Amino acid sequence: MIKKSGLLDGNEIFVNSYFKKHSEELLDLVKNGQNPKALFIGCADSRVIPNLITQTAPGELFVLRNVGNFVAPYKPDEEFHSTATGIEYAVNALNVSEIIICGHTHCGAIASLYSELDDDSFIHTKKWLTLGEKPKALAKLALGKDASKEELLRLTEKLSVISQIENLLTYPYIKEGVANETIHIHGWMYDIQTGAIEYYDPDEHAFKSLIKEGDNVAV
Repeated sequence: MIKKSGLLDGNEIFVNSYFKKHSEELLDLVKNGQNPKALFIGCADSRVIPNLITQTAPGELFVLRNVGNFVAPYKPDEEFHSTATGIEYAVNALNVSEIIICGHTHCGAIASLYSELDDDSFIHTKKWLTLGEKPKALAKLALGKDASKEELLRLTEKLSVISQIENLLTYPYIKEGVANETIHIHGWMYDIQTGAIEYYDPDEHAFKSLIKEGDNVAV
């Protein structure tokens, strides 16, 4: 028998409170299946909880999380592709019309781009982090050699979101969906110090607040 822990206690509380209170909606998801509003691609960082920061209910987001909220370019082979499989299912099976790539401040994956990792202990991580080399190079080029480490990290985090959107557009069915406006892609940056989210405006090439100035209502 599993020894009781905080996690098991938490599930007991969930069953007797949230699940009981929302049983009608949750059982409807069982009966009729899921119909999420959006595909949310976020970082596996334990401080970033997609449904919490967006205040969405079960069934509203189809969530993919990995180290660094990276998206590998489309590669139609028979290898194992976890993130690509989730993207494929969300778009081609669930027919989501919105895709969010959400980065965050103080990201460990981005910080790791500027440090040396042990080859034996992080063999898969080192390969995965190559998906962040382009935004790292662009950040260093934009800020110059006199930039501080913090400046480089914050800009690399933002440029990485844009880079992953570019990788997302290498998927033929996503590129087609964007072209015919059945799919809309959003780049977000979540600030773990304030809880606020900025979105990328491709027309102005800048990140802007998702919350209207002087208001508490999201755009």
